[in-house]
Amino acid sequence: MTAGRRVVLAAMAGGLLAGCAGPNKGTDASAASPGSSQTGPAPVPSRATAPASGAATGPTVTRARIVARYGHSVPHSWGFDAPGVVHSLPRARNEIALTFDACGGRGGSGFDRDLIDFLRKRQVPATLFLNSRWIDENPAEFHRLAGEPQFEIANHGTRHLPLSVSGRSAYGIPGTRSAGEVYDEVAGNRAKLTRLLGAPPRFFRSGTAYCDDVASHIVRDLGERFASFSVNGDGGATFTHRQVHETVAAAPGGSIVICHMNHPEGGTAEGIASAVPQLLATGHRFVRLSDAFPA
Repeated sequence: MTAGRRVVLAAMAGGLLAGCAGPNKGTDASAASPGSSQTGPAPVPSRATAPASGAATGPTVTRARIVARYGHSVPHSWGFDAPGVVHSLPRARNEIALTFDACGGRGGSGFDRDLIDFLRKRQVPATLFLNSRWIDENPAEFHRLAGEPQFEIANHGTRHLPLSVSGRSAYGIPGTRSAGEVYDEVAGNRAKLTRLLGAPPRFFRSGTAYCDDVASHIVRDLGERFASFSVNGDGGATFTHRQVHETVAAAPGGSIVICHMNHPEGGTAEGIASAVPQLLATGHRFVRLSDAFPA
């Protein structure tokens, strides 16, 4: 799918990728820093994977190092298409990656049990992008999800902010304002997930999925890969079940589908439950992002 088509899909949603963001998201001071004490479930048995290709595998990449390297960098792009961002699967044929965001905070810390139970019952693999605050609000659900091999846990940020080094906004949500704040947004939840999972996450998606090219490089330096999307499956958890079905069922092979798992009141679960059998019947198969992008 072309970059233009991705933008059209986002525009059709009327900015609804920000639907789980909540008001004044950028001013939430409750987020923990990478070194702060955080509560949560005990570590689950590790399903560790090797670090992503190109990831720093030596000494820890510090905030000071990121600021020194990128503190004066000027971004040249903004949106879904920064260099290095993953939009589709490398083996386009018949594979589709279902990805589900859990945004947390005032924008929604719910848990769509019907959706997850359907995926469990049908053994459909998926990549789950979990925000730090959602994890804190749902420790039991996180612990179970993290122990199920069909689900891959990925990083959805510490405060659910658009990822910018210059404070750019997306859908009215102020983004991070510097290289240091990009580090905080990525590394805060990365530290939490590493502690809980026993291994670091391989993929990152920012709040709203927006980033600039400098921020994308920072994500990579921190050992993760920025994952965007090619199909906006549920319009920020605002689509009806019929809209979800029509959008997801039409996804071509190679798609990365973005939906949400933190709004059980929405149409996502019912739409996915009707679209998945249709896609399977037409020869498609579902994969986690790590299956499509092996380390």
